[in-house]
Amino acid sequence: MVTVKYSLEEFTHDMNGLVDGNVDQEKLFDKGSGYLERLISNPEAVPERYRSPVGAGPRANHGSYLLHHGENGLLITAVVWGPGDHLGPHDHRTWGMIGILGNSITETRFRRLDDRQREDYALLEKDRVNHVKSGDVSLLIPDVDEIHQMDNFTDRPTVEIHVYGTDLRGLERSKFDLETGKVTHFATQRFNNC
Repeated sequence: MVTVKYSLEEFTHDMNGLVDGNVDQEKLFDKGSGYLERLISNPEAVPERYRSPVGAGPRANHGSYLLHHGENGLLITAVVWGPGDHLGPHDHRTWGMIGILGNSITETRFRRLDDRQREDYALLEKDRVNHVKSGDVSLLIPDVDEIHQMDNFTDRPTVEIHVYGTDLRGLERSKFDLETGKVTHFATQRFNNC
């Protein structure tokens, strides 16, 4: 029996078609998560250099690599979380899908309880904690269910494929301090490969 593998190029083509078709969010997530599940079932579809930590600098055991950026806004990246990596609560301000290509990660989701009238303050409540493992896909829905914290409690790197509706570079996003409620605005500036 011959196994048909789904390539990064096929995934990119299919996702571009979906985004260009201006489908509603439900169809985008339904079809897109199916495409992402197919991609992450074949780790070899993503080159090894994008499945490894960067190996140098302040976050040597981490990696964030641009795989595709389309004119329609579609952004596809590979993110490597090294053992012990942690990123506190943050938002995305665009729809997103995260597929676990290898290992696992603990994702804590938060619900925002305040009225969002203050830009410098947010009251968050822990909603749920998921142990997301290889082959799983997690969805990010702006303003509804997108604030999360990521922790790699394992002893080896976790590799994820992130798919977003907007380029995160320069997009103002927020980090949240659970103790004080302080909101800090930030924007991704670059990826490790560009």
